[in-house]
Amino acid sequence: MSANSGVFTRTDLAAAKRIVVKVGSSLLTSLETGLEQEKIQSYCRQIAQLMSAGKEVILVSSGAIAEGCMRLGWSSRPAQVHRLQAAAAVGQIGLLQAYEETLKALGCGSAMIMLTHEDLADRQRYLNARATLKTLTDVSVVPIINENDTVATDEIRFGDNDTLAALVANLVEADLLVILTDVAGLFSADPRLDENASRIENAAATDAALAAMAGDSAGTLGRGGMVTKIRAARLAARSGAHTVIASGHVEQVLGRLLGGENIGTLLYAEMSPLAARKRWIAGQLRAKGDIVLDPGAVNALQQRGVSLLAAGIVDTRGSYGRGDVVRCVDQGGVVIAQGLSNYAAAEVAVIKGLGSDQYAAAIGYAAEAEVVHRDNLVLV
Repeated sequence: MSANSGVFTRTDLAAAKRIVVKVGSSLLTSLETGLEQEKIQSYCRQIAQLMSAGKEVILVSSGAIAEGCMRLGWSSRPAQVHRLQAAAAVGQIGLLQAYEETLKALGCGSAMIMLTHEDLADRQRYLNARATLKTLTDVSVVPIINENDTVATDEIRFGDNDTLAALVANLVEADLLVILTDVAGLFSADPRLDENASRIENAAATDAALAAMAGDSAGTLGRGGMVTKIRAARLAARSGAHTVIASGHVEQVLGRLLGGENIGTLLYAEMSPLAARKRWIAGQLRAKGDIVLDPGAVNALQQRGVSLLAAGIVDTRGSYGRGDVVRCVDQGGVVIAQGLSNYAAAEVAVIKGLGSDQYAAAIGYAAEAEVVHRDNLVLV
């Protein structure tokens, strides 16, 4: 598994536009001192450099609970949920302050977003979170994401920030997920126990042999181990994102990774983000409704591969919400395409036939100009 047969190479990482970076607790904190300010400053400088090169960076950061434990004088991570939540509430302030001050000094904006499993399980909240993150990156703000440990319980939590980072990569349709940890990558065996263990340089994220190589976390601060990182890579690959697991102790690790340097373990996805999303859309067998198109819209979709605008819609059928799968049919009922609607059925019924500049007057707001964007549309 040292090569990937030319499918995807490290030199291709330079083309990544949207990057999710996850930083683990062990890199940022200790129970004795709380936040390691120098480490935070280093990661912020690297993120600012990527942004100046035109990249969009979303940061998933652990560390709130460990910082809270230090502030509260607790020498170990508590097991009780209410004490974990208390530590998270206390520590989150310090974590955000450290990032905000450093990024501001580097000319970058920052925003804190706290998520729970429910936020990504509920379709409407999922879409709202995606729209918020897109808006933030569009205005060169670094979203800093953490699990909302102050309200999450064992029943609804993600379990670790590796999983959260992968779900965020899915959410924003990232090109690359970078998981920074305190080890040099995935090894063929536990390097702490086997001196002959070798680093896995490249492998497909879906390779079934990877799980056998992963060991449990040896740290006391975080919840994740290498097993969760492999699972995260597989999850990210579903939407076409590649994953690199690397040591956050490496100087300028982010820039060197995107420069193609052989650092850490590259777990590559086997399809592009766009192809992965369209495959998912095409595989949805139960559309929530139909959008009926005029001949001009049918021709535009089939011949020019454009998005569907309300001006080309003559009718809508069924009950669907924003983000649901709908079929695009001609006036004879023939299915032309399938995609994700940016508007609910009741809204499409009002804006059909209108120009996008008329949406706001008709329904009170304008989310997107496209009723179905071409990136979320698959011809049948």
